[in-house]
Amino acid sequence: MKRKEELPDCPVATCVQLLGSKWKLLIIRNLLIRPWRFNELHKSLDGISQKVLTDSLRAMEKDGLINRTAYAEVPPRVEYSLTELGESMRPILIAMQKWGEDYGEKHSRIHV
Repeated sequence: MKRKEELPDCPVATCVQLLGSKWKLLIIRNLLIRPWRFNELHKSLDGISQKVLTDSLRAMEKDGLINRTAYAEVPPRVEYSLTELGESMRPILIAMQKWGEDYGEKHSRIHV
């Protein structure tokens, strides 16, 4: 979790710093549905490399947005879920989804 002095002065910049990549937004989108395992996330995010997914998950865990739960099983199982802080981003993603739907409806018409 970042300390206050590590955050930008601008609240929008803080949000961008925490969610600054498309991958982080899409990871949160998935985790809003349910907890996911690493391979499930990797398969669901077309085009993401294992390294980028690993780095994104580690950064999001460090920032307090997700939980990583390792189960003492054979074979080992790890699940990722949202923390309360991560869950608080639900309204942001819902607004983005609505905006994207509206944009798609308005701009999907082909002009000939």
